[in-house]
Amino acid sequence: TSHPCDLFCPQNYPLYIRSVPTENELKFHYTVHTSLDVVDEKISAMGKALVDQRELYLGLLYPTEDYKVYGYVTNSKVKFVMVVDSSNTALRDNEIRSMFRKLHNSYTDIMCNPFYNPGDRIHSRAFDTMVNSMMMQVC
Repeated sequence: TSHPCDLFCPQNYPLYIRSVPTENELKFHYTVHTSLDVVDEKISAMGKALVDQRELYLGLLYPTEDYKVYGYVTNSKVKFVMVVDSSNTALRDNEIRSMFRKLHNSYTDIMCNPFYNPGDRIHSRAFDTMVNSMMMQVC
């Protein structure tokens, strides 16, 4: 099974991209970039309600025949996108939400690092380890 996990800054350029396994990475990049339009549509549809929340789990953005694409956005408009196999019926909405919260917490730790420049690509061994372990749990 394949599971990409991607983070995008408010301007929609990637801060972090991870795929397990890596053989279909290009296909997943296309799927994830396509989903950013859906994320932006959902954010604009929610309007001011988004401002009142600290984080926003967008839920299922759209399903394809093979995959389900989920989204999450922080109050600073950083977007998280996760793609999971449609055949994985063990993953419920609350598990996906929990995974996004873990990602958000780890991302917050990176932002608190005085040596990290906001907007730079994320290069963190701790973040990689957390993402890899989370992805392996889902496989």
